[in-house]
Amino acid sequence: MGRLFVLSLEGKIYSCKHCRTHLALCEDIVSKSFQSRHGKAYLFSKVVNVTCGETEERLMMTGMHTVADIFCVGCGSIVGWKYETAHEKGQKYKEGKSVLERVKISGPEGNNYWVSHGAHIGGSDADDA
Repeated sequence: MGRLFVLSLEGKIYSCKHCRTHLALCEDIVSKSFQSRHGKAYLFSKVVNVTCGETEERLMMTGMHTVADIFCVGCGSIVGWKYETAHEKGQKYKEGKSVLERVKISGPEGNNYWVSHGAHIGGSDADDA
């Protein structure tokens, strides 16, 4: 493996909770209303310092998608997934965008997000806006 070049972002950033590698800017959030197996997740138009795994067909809440898990280049942990192809016309806006799971990232103020065992799936993110 060659030398690892990590991009440093400026402004309000989201980073890997394990190694603090910068992943995305707040201004690149498309939606805060996504869900993962671990709770809330955010859709970003652009993420950095990640590598993509193998693509696979995955049945999501909104239908069938071709996705690839994304991994932090700093520590190798899975931080979310990237939408390669959306099979339904109404979901095409997701193509090329990435989802970061809140439980796996640190927020702009350095706060970590943990899975709340009392939380219910499908809640509103209005309090996060």
